[in-house]
Amino acid sequence: MNIREKKGKKDQDTSKVYAKFGIEIYAAAKSGEPDPELNQKLAFVVDRAKTYNVPKHIIDKAIEKAKGGDDENYQELRYEGFGPNGAMIIVDALSNNVNRTASNVRTHFNKNGGNMGVSGAVSYLFENTSVFVYESSEDPDEILLALLEEGVEVRDVQVEDGNIVVYGEPEDFNEIRQALTQLGVEKFEVAELEMIAKNEVSLNDEDADQFEKLIDALEDDEDVQNVFHNVV
Repeated sequence: MNIREKKGKKDQDTSKVYAKFGIEIYAAAKSGEPDPELNQKLAFVVDRAKTYNVPKHIIDKAIEKAKGGDDENYQELRYEGFGPNGAMIIVDALSNNVNRTASNVRTHFNKNGGNMGVSGAVSYLFENTSVFVYESSEDPDEILLALLEEGVEVRDVQVEDGNIVVYGEPEDFNEIRQALTQLGVEKFEVAELEMIAKNEVSLNDEDADQFEKLIDALEDDEDVQNVFHNVV
């Protein structure tokens, strides 16, 4: 699993994180009411932004922009493809220029030893999952029981790298987050919707270096919001 690693990588370049969340918040606000209390999608994005320590003024600026007369429209896009030796990749983007984004993503694949596939080529081998990571020394079975007592069902609770990781259904994201907060969790290291691979692969050193360059190129693209893969 690479969720914490991915968050750590994002945290290394906060300006890019803030810029991408600004676009995502703006797009969510434009898709409905520009008020998190009236727009569940916007509330979800704002909550995620807070786990990445995005400043309030950036969140507010994006929402205010959506309230104004700005007609800039963003589309949610998904690309699927392959890296070396069975590596599978999903790229989620938000774009105000679909042709630019598709061309750039294809170039990233082609220049770094990968190739794009058709829609659905690999996504069926991933599960959309609510994932919460936080520091705790509690027993995962006790946490699972406490969540059940709160009326919340989750897929699993595990200890990974000294942290508690809670996996749940994507539609239960807000319910799980609220329940964990009520159980005393003050800060989430990760609170995300992730595409989790059903089967993982390992790469040799040469393939791993090439794969890392491909992932870096995709994540550095200003239109790309998330990159998921099955490499460990």
